[in-house]
Amino acid sequence: MVSTTDRKLEFRDALREAMNEEMRQDDRIFLMGEEVAQYNGAYKVSKGMLDEFGPRRVVDSPISETAFSGLGVGAAMYGLRPIIEFMSWSFCLVAADQIINNAPKMLYMSGGQFGCPAVFRGNNGAGGQLGSTHSWCVESMFSQVPGLKIAIPATPRDAKGLLKTAIRDDDPVFNLESERMLGAGARGDKDFSRYLSGGRWAPPLPEDDADFTIPFGKAEIVKPGDDCTVVTFGRALHFALEAAEALEEEGIDCEVINMRTVRPLDMDTVIKSVRKTSYCVVVDQSWPFASIGSEVAKQTYDLALDDLDNKVIVVNNDDVPAPYAKHLEAAMLPHAKKVAEAIRAVTYNA
Repeated sequence: MVSTTDRKLEFRDALREAMNEEMRQDDRIFLMGEEVAQYNGAYKVSKGMLDEFGPRRVVDSPISETAFSGLGVGAAMYGLRPIIEFMSWSFCLVAADQIINNAPKMLYMSGGQFGCPAVFRGNNGAGGQLGSTHSWCVESMFSQVPGLKIAIPATPRDAKGLLKTAIRDDDPVFNLESERMLGAGARGDKDFSRYLSGGRWAPPLPEDDADFTIPFGKAEIVKPGDDCTVVTFGRALHFALEAAEALEEEGIDCEVINMRTVRPLDMDTVIKSVRKTSYCVVVDQSWPFASIGSEVAKQTYDLALDDLDNKVIVVNNDDVPAPYAKHLEAAMLPHAKKVAEAIRAVTYNA
């Protein structure tokens, strides 16, 4: 029986543990990216991996996302299983041809002769005063592409389980992580320690289980409730939980759902919850136009219109480039106050 003891594992450590375990089991897997080897990773996610696996499997690349992404696609077609790290997903845009025009279409275009079992991973979203060109949330852009799978972990447990599933998958997977959460878990950071360091909603991480995975397309009900369904993923989960906790004092009992993947998207869990609560708020840390939140709202209308007692409200980033100023960046994001206001409005408690 697997122990469910919370090992106080940091988010970055959970990512590393997932890669280490999979690379020990399969010598076709290698890690490539800028500063992943000798520097132990720009954010220390790959700390110690060069010492264990050597320079043929933990590979420092030139500062050229176009080049090393293309190498990853070719290696995957040849039978290897690359993990390609972007220091920031904002930098992936120069490699768009490789990662969204080649990787997800290779199996189809080759008539099933060549697949592309590659994982592209790194930091996504506002990282903390990095400016508008380094703060992209790319999931809305890329989720439209058939053939891709997109995982967005929100906790150390997600980080390990989803990345292991991604590495084992035979399709290309984008694993979108948050720089702001990499230190969360063991110490807990100032924003999320309540939830990731032994707090009320801290999910336990199984101990000594090299086969622990989290299936794609299966959402998690993080907090059960009866009054309003709150759907979210990634870092925004913690804003939603903070809002839900505050609203408990007002007698509003929210059900908070962590989607974990947006391609595939588990609408069955959402619809079952909406049929119970009759209200729905979606929290999405990307721009509002054509966002994942818009897609969840649209599918909720399609599948559960008669069960809703109000419109679906989507809480996004403000529709502006990410500011550099700390207070303006915080105001732009879908913070807990915005989420609470949306929940009050949709449940007629405003």
